[in-house]
Amino acid sequence: MIRRAIDIAVSATALALASPLLAAAMAAIRLESPGSPIYRQRRVGKDGRPFDMLKLRTMVDGAEHIGAGLAVNENDSRITRVGALLRRTSLDELPNLFNVLRGEMSLIGPRPTIPVQVQQYTPRQRRRLTIKPGITGWAQVNGRASLPWSERIELDLHYIEHRGLAIDLAILRRTLRMVLAGEDLYKGQTGGWR
Repeated sequence: MIRRAIDIAVSATALALASPLLAAAMAAIRLESPGSPIYRQRRVGKDGRPFDMLKLRTMVDGAEHIGAGLAVNENDSRITRVGALLRRTSLDELPNLFNVLRGEMSLIGPRPTIPVQVQQYTPRQRRRLTIKPGITGWAQVNGRASLPWSERIELDLHYIEHRGLAIDLAILRRTLRMVLAGEDLYKGQTGGWR
């Protein structure tokens, strides 16, 4: 109950404060590239329930049907100029706050994944689905996309096993540092296991 109350209070406040920035970003996306500025992608949440995760669109419209499909590399040619800036600053994740308000996500937890990835989970890896997915999490601040998928899952399981105020504060601190610095988004050789 306390965690949910914090999720609601923080996400509502953040959305209110960020609404001018969100509106400007949506306008910039529309000016550069046709299509909706909001991208919806089916993800799997707590207990395996599917939901549509909301993000600011950072690629050309219909990018999932072009080239590498759902796989995205750091210098992917489908990423727009506005999209590159949004990704570098993590502002593309702002609409995730609506998912938090709707109760589909939490501020902190494993990043939600697509159904095809969940279908490949081992029984141990399915423990990732025992809590709500988050906007940021232990794997996000300890290597993010630079890590092999299996290592990211292990980091998420580590978080679930040690979940508490201390690790949540550490995640928030590292997330703020990464976002403000605009770096380390695709780095992290040790994956947080130092």
